[in-house]
Amino acid sequence: MTSPTRLPSRLLLGFVLGLLCVRTVSAQQASTVVIVVRHADKDTIPKADPPLTAAGVVRAKALAVAVADAGVEAIITTELLRSRETARPLAEAQRLTPITVPHGSDIAQHAQAVAAAVRKLRGKTVLVVGHGETVGPIIQALGGPAIPEVCGYEYSNLYTLVLDEHDRAVRLIHSAYGAPSPAHMSPCTTP
Repeated sequence: MTSPTRLPSRLLLGFVLGLLCVRTVSAQQASTVVIVVRHADKDTIPKADPPLTAAGVVRAKALAVAVADAGVEAIITTELLRSRETARPLAEAQRLTPITVPHGSDIAQHAQAVAAAVRKLRGKTVLVVGHGETVGPIIQALGGPAIPEVCGYEYSNLYTLVLDEHDRAVRLIHSAYGAPSPAHMSPCTTP
């Protein structure tokens, strides 16, 4: 496993499209491409299940544009409004019905449930819209490396995992989409 590489979204899409072309050579040896993002910018009210802000709606549309040519064949979200609203523009454009994997209170269990749902989609390109605390665990549950904590102000990260025919992560590409988020600070603090 190599360390994450950060690429502009145009290069990422070229890479993903190249993988899709290679995948069609043999269905038996098809790789799975998993695009993992945190939901777009969320409002603060209502506290339990807030919708996206106006900036979040714009970011959700930017996500749909960024991955429009990636050949997304399935979308996985949680039941929470901000996750579903982030996926909506792409789902509508591609005429896809998102698969819902409940968030729940156990993050590790949620990450494993998302990974299991992805494995059922072997050979496809899948968009996963998670949450700040679930993005890293989902990547690891899919065999990817540990990533830095996703801070509360980070919404523009886009992670692409390429899984081989045995569902092992062989590459992680870190890119961005939409308006840039403030630079990552570790430990997470408000910028």
